[in-house]
Amino acid sequence: MQAQFNVQIGSFRKINKIPNAWSNKDYLQLMAIMGLDDGLEGMEAAELREMCMMSLNDLKANEAAKIVLTHLFSELTEGKIDQLSNDMVGDRMWEEYSDCLLHERFFSAYGLLREAFNGVFAEPTGVEFMVDITAADAQDLAIFDESLHASMVRLLASGTSPDALLHRLYEDQITGTQFPQAAGILWQLESLANEGLSRQFKMISSDFWFGKLADVEQFEASSHADEADQSE
Repeated sequence: MQAQFNVQIGSFRKINKIPNAWSNKDYLQLMAIMGLDDGLEGMEAAELREMCMMSLNDLKANEAAKIVLTHLFSELTEGKIDQLSNDMVGDRMWEEYSDCLLHERFFSAYGLLREAFNGVFAEPTGVEFMVDITAADAQDLAIFDESLHASMVRLLASGTSPDALLHRLYEDQITGTQFPQAAGILWQLESLANEGLSRQFKMISSDFWFGKLADVEQFEASSHADEADQSE
């Protein structure tokens, strides 16, 4: 059953990196892959980061990309990583890779590599925005407790053009009962407020999916939760 909402877009900004996407642990692991991890424990965070960036920059762009992808994607084969590392300079994998569940990690990879090489790699384009959602019936808000990402992507799809890429690629999931790719479309999703008939959320995604919402103030939307998997 479709639930009905009023959606208001709050703060909206373009981003080229996700806050706190890279930690000291990540830099140490990157250095270890490069075989340069001796004596790094206890190093100041800023110094460790600078050393990691310089070490990446000492490599060819595709070699540095391979280091970063090896760290980020344990599920990909070495052959696939070799291929992707050679394709990354000319491509936009955070938008183009076939499995959208990997897009957020590609976005962070491009952000790091572009900084390390002062360009060369494409600048990742993302969006960070807030939405205020108001329901006519408090029970309708339960869909966000049942399957948050899927319900939210369906909701936001209502604010995009019917010929938007989101609809063209995922219309079956938007109208259907299961949307496993939703977490690859909305990378980060945080509940900020829950008061009566209203909820407020903050989210990060790709400009590829939701950049057009920058020009939208409010819209009426429908959405529904995923159905429970009967095989479980």
